[in-house]
Amino acid sequence: MTVARSLLLFVVAALAEIGGAWLVWQGVREQRGLLWVGAGIIALGLYGFVATVQPDANFGRILAAYGGIFVAGSLAWGMLIDGFHPDRWDVIGAVVCLIGVAVIMYAPR
Repeated sequence: MTVARSLLLFVVAALAEIGGAWLVWQGVREQRGLLWVGAGIIALGLYGFVATVQPDANFGRILAAYGGIFVAGSLAWGMLIDGFHPDRWDVIGAVVCLIGVAVIMYAPR
């Protein structure tokens, strides 16, 4: 149950951070306006909060592992939202990152 909760929190954090960054990008680079930027800033703040409720108490471990989730999640976001087509190296890199997440977070200690 703890692993499932942790993975769910990583997914929620990724949606908040990647979605927030995307909203800021849209507001600034695509000139959609300050409302988009503001929504992005709020989402980015929520990301920071979500990380604090991870079951593991080690900040460095949580953020290091989340980095792998961020990499894979960013590629997935690009595919689903922006029509990005990752190449095999993108996919291999994301898989390596997710293996790193598993080792960092869920290896027996």
